[in-house]
Amino acid sequence: MVTARAWCRADLGGGTLDIWPLGLLHPGARTVNVALDLAVTVRLRRSGDSLYRVRQGETSVEAATAAALLAQPEGALVGVVAEALDLPPIEVTLASDSPRGGGLGASSAMVVALIAAAEFEMGPELGRSPSSAAERAHLARDLEARLMSLPTGLQDHYPALLGGVLDIEQRPGGERVRRLDVDLERLGASLLVVYSGMSHFSAGNNWQVVRRRLDGEPEITTLFAGIAEAAAALPEALEAGDFARAGALMGREWSFRRRLADGISTPVLEALVAAAGASGAWGGKACGAGGGGCLAFLCPPERRADVAAALEAAGGRVLPARPVGAPLRLS
Repeated sequence: MVTARAWCRADLGGGTLDIWPLGLLHPGARTVNVALDLAVTVRLRRSGDSLYRVRQGETSVEAATAAALLAQPEGALVGVVAEALDLPPIEVTLASDSPRGGGLGASSAMVVALIAAAEFEMGPELGRSPSSAAERAHLARDLEARLMSLPTGLQDHYPALLGGVLDIEQRPGGERVRRLDVDLERLGASLLVVYSGMSHFSAGNNWQVVRRRLDGEPEITTLFAGIAEAAAALPEALEAGDFARAGALMGREWSFRRRLADGISTPVLEALVAAAGASGAWGGKACGAGGGGCLAFLCPPERRADVAAALEAAGGRVLPARPVGAPLRLS
């Protein structure tokens, strides 16, 4: 059995701009995020018979073919990878430290971990050499788009593979990924990730705003320009250790993002943002596409406990999440 561990992420700014071709419409657009020690774990081995099997928590499904596995909701994520890579019958166990629908990129992290585990276990016999991080990210993105029949981005895959704080700049011809020189321990002392208690569906929200931006709606174009401007300033603030400014930029990014479409902002999310601000947070935003899931905040280290208590009192659940610098692990 091979085990792959990859990381969830909190996006600090510029999400949605990683969906092609949105970032290209705003030169210099980037997505900035941080890998969290909330892991997804994939355990893979060859099946003892001719069946494909997937287990996650109390759920277990099996199928005679990869295509049949893909047709089952609880097996579809493994099925789409198995079919694309032409994998023989396998048994896969999935686990995630992220709440389901948390907006922390767990499903994308699972896909890259599945690809890495399959290449490690049976790549040579399938004629596959170990892929680069970019190759795995692109393959995972494309398979998720196939699975959901909706456009998907790249920002979830790189932190899962590389760890650290990343600046993913959208450029003609392909993204540029740069690991920022950030003190992860100091960042962790200021970072809070809280689950709102509401699951979300990012692809639906994303498609609404992608379509409206491609249609050239002036209001949406202006909002994306504001998101891009705030995200572009984040790398300098983070590398300077100016987390107060980084938090303010996250809040500014959210002030534009929350207006992109109905349902991105909700009363629950706004209550959590207000509670964090009133208790001393520098700023924060919803992770992923909003509409539920998790939020990330930056606050003075000496106020972290007070901000956490305020978030819990407002109905959130603070997660034990810290920045992690290690890449995807195979064993």
